[in-house]
Amino acid sequence: MYKKIIVPVDCGALDKGEKILRKAATLLDAGGQIVLLTVVEDMPGYLAIDLPVDIIENAIKDGKAKLVELKEKTGIDARVELRSGAPAREILAAAHEHAADLIIIASHVPDFANYFIGATADRVVRHSKCSVLVDR
Repeated sequence: MYKKIIVPVDCGALDKGEKILRKAATLLDAGGQIVLLTVVEDMPGYLAIDLPVDIIENAIKDGKAKLVELKEKTGIDARVELRSGAPAREILAAAHEHAADLIIIASHVPDFANYFIGATADRVVRHSKCSVLVDR
């Protein structure tokens, strides 16, 4: 099956995150590794001025806590990783840095601009160098 699987999770949709984490565990080779990832988006400068200074730090702490809780809830051994930036770019960078052979990503119900799959999933599928499984 797969030796290194990236599982990006939107902390606002942990139910989907749990589903794709469990799917990743079934596809993992013995001795393989799952990287459970969340990306905190950067705040545009024009918004950052009006927000508390520690909002990004708090988002990172909250994201890590939610991933650790998800990992403990499922009992699945995974490496927890947090990144900040554009989600699709950071997911692809993580896959490249970890030499992943699969990314499992959840897709939300899209709007008209991204009718078939969500915007982040769409970008990951189009630009990934490894296999991508999109879960609906």
